Amino acid sequence: MSPSPVTEEQKVTYCRICEPMCGLIATVSAGRLVSLRPDRDHPLSKGRACPKGIAFTDVQNDPDRVLHPMRRREDGTFEQVAWDTAIDDIAARLSAVVAEHGGASVGQYFGNPAAFGYASSVWSGIFMARIGSRHLYSAGSQDINSRFVASKLLYGAASQLPFPDLLRTDFLLMLGANPLVSHGSAVRAPRIKDDLAAIVGRGGRVVVLDPRRTETARHYEHIAVRPDSDAWLLLSMLHVLFDEGLHVDIDHQARGLETLRSLCAPFPPEQTAARTGVDAAVVRTLARDFAAAPSATAYGRTGACLGRHGTLVSFLLDALTAVTGNLDRPGGTLMSHSVIPLEEMGERVDSFSYGKTRSRIGDFPDVLGTFPAALMADEITTEGEGQLRALFVVAGNPVLSVPNSAALESALRRLDLFVSFDLYINETNRLADYVLPATTMLERDDLPIAFAACSPTLFVQSCEPVLEPYGEARPEWEVYSEIARRMGMALFATGPLVRFNRVLAWLDRRGIGRMTPRRLMGLLLRTGPHGDLFGLRRRGLNLTRLGEHPHGIVLAQHAPTGILADVVRHADGKVHLDPPQIAAEIARLGRKHPADPRFPLLAIGIREMRSQNSWMHNSPTLMKGDRRHNTRIHPADAAAAGLVDGGRVRIVSEHGKIETGVLITDEMVAGTVAIPQGWGHRGGGWHLANAVPGANVNELTSNRPEDLEALAGMAVLNGVAVRLESV
Repeated sequence: MSPSPVTEEQKVTYCRICEPMCGLIATVSAGRLVSLRPDRDHPLSKGRACPKGIAFTDVQNDPDRVLHPMRRREDGTFEQVAWDTAIDDIAARLSAVVAEHGGASVGQYFGNPAAFGYASSVWSGIFMARIGSRHLYSAGSQDINSRFVASKLLYGAASQLPFPDLLRTDFLLMLGANPLVSHGSAVRAPRIKDDLAAIVGRGGRVVVLDPRRTETARHYEHIAVRPDSDAWLLLSMLHVLFDEGLHVDIDHQARGLETLRSLCAPFPPEQTAARTGVDAAVVRTLARDFAAAPSATAYGRTGACLGRHGTLVSFLLDALTAVTGNLDRPGGTLMSHSVIPLEEMGERVDSFSYGKTRSRIGDFPDVLGTFPAALMADEITTEGEGQLRALFVVAGNPVLSVPNSAALESALRRLDLFVSFDLYINETNRLADYVLPATTMLERDDLPIAFAACSPTLFVQSCEPVLEPYGEARPEWEVYSEIARRMGMALFATGPLVRFNRVLAWLDRRGIGRMTPRRLMGLLLRTGPHGDLFGLRRRGLNLTRLGEHPHGIVLAQHAPTGILADVVRHADGKVHLDPPQIAAEIARLGRKHPADPRFPLLAIGIREMRSQNSWMHNSPTLMKGDRRHNTRIHPADAAAAGLVDGGRVRIVSEHGKIETGVLITDEMVAGTVAIPQGWGHRGGGWHLANAVPGANVNELTSNRPEDLEALAGMAVLNGVAVRLESV
């Protein structure tokens, strides 16, 4: 008899690589992933998915993937060990560190992927809180923390992420964003290309402020600006609004309007043009048009967050929207709205803090309980009480993502214990004592949190695993729970979740319906604004109902408006336009940033369609063709340095130097170069990534406390002074 044919199954899921979370259909055969394709029945993405989502098949099936617990030998190579061996040793060594140095000596860094899976981020946070860790770090200090701080100052809620009402706006002003490549960051818009086209199609405008004529700028109105000048430009726009009486009465929403007016007074466009590179007449017209539009919204992302004044820029973007009457109204800037109120719970128990504690090095305020990742190297090497001695890294590669990578790489070797959860052995965790195999997004259940709240359409989706974990991969939350058990520690015995619901501790101690991330999310869903309230709300949501709609449920075609009073957490219930931290930051603008003739150009970062930070360069699909690391350089700057297209260039800053390829293009403003981030592979277990290593742009940047952004401790990755040398 001939063998029975292997049956292929089609399973509904969604992508968890970036904010759009596009719907996917996974083809599975004999427990293996065959392919991924866009889900045509997904209400938001409607058959669209980017190349990274489709290419995740390469990651899922990658022969370089870590599938068993790996322990590093003395010679730097790794050997496979049993889970029990790894967890026993980790628990014993961690217990010894805590006993000798206290829980404050233990730390954690989590990378970008942790933001797209609720279980690992929630449970690792509970574990670190239970231990008493003070060393929490994330990719946010190289990405979005300045936005969180601006929200804390404006709204009293760091978790509040206002977003543009793309579906109804008449005027979209974008700063430091390139959504035709990023697909929208801090906004959930899976078909954002169509959304932008629709704005123009209904007679509206899309204006892009950027030093580079990006893929998005090419399609819409582009105003070229000098790098790291956004604060001056926005202050000048606000100056025009106040000076010409184009602002509206917003006393019912906000306080501090007159203070803001006085802060903007010294910044007329004529005074800032030399800084921004934008003619005063253009700025005045832009401000007038923004105010005159029937509805308008100002949106900024990583480019807006990563300069020397990133928090101020995020603050001013919202202030611009507020003073024109466009905050919390259709077509304007909307307030984020959680279907599963995890953020609301965090705000109530003060988990989303700002300035509640200060860093040991540099005295920076915490942001959502985390400190600047740029400080990790010094926190490891600087002796004294609270020195960082044990580190867990979840889905991260900070050696490639934090400033002064060499310092961190050296410091990691000094840790008493270093444990990593990851899919690969990378540039960071090749120095770890243990690399533990993590599950992929297709091997776990999920519910959207965080960025799912930034959706112009109110939507919720749940998904089950489409695959059993390959090899011995385990969800991170299970491993944290097991380490805690072997340390004799009950996760829910103390900490903020007990203040939320002491029943959790009671259940956990007795093992009766042991609390899991899924159960916790189910409780939050049922008690949230759209939940079934355990049967009291007839058509409300619970996990069972979500499971009956695998493609997701549209709860409303448009996100809610008129909710500002419900989400603002300041005691007076109003938006604060006059925080003293912002006044101090504006005063710092007056201190001239001296130009250094040794470094006459300014470098900015760049996103690429087929890259996702540092972790997808091992995909053959994404790396096919002539994929290599190239710096975009204006023809005049290339000629001055004696560079040729396709050649090599040495880029030198005060802090380091790199060598990379040359791409000469007039998309750049003269005096500015654009360098892709996430490259610089030099070791670990991913062969394709190592074969096309590229250069690590963060070798040009500084981790000195005095060089970090003041309010959020952000790494300054835009506007880095450099010079070019031919190779």
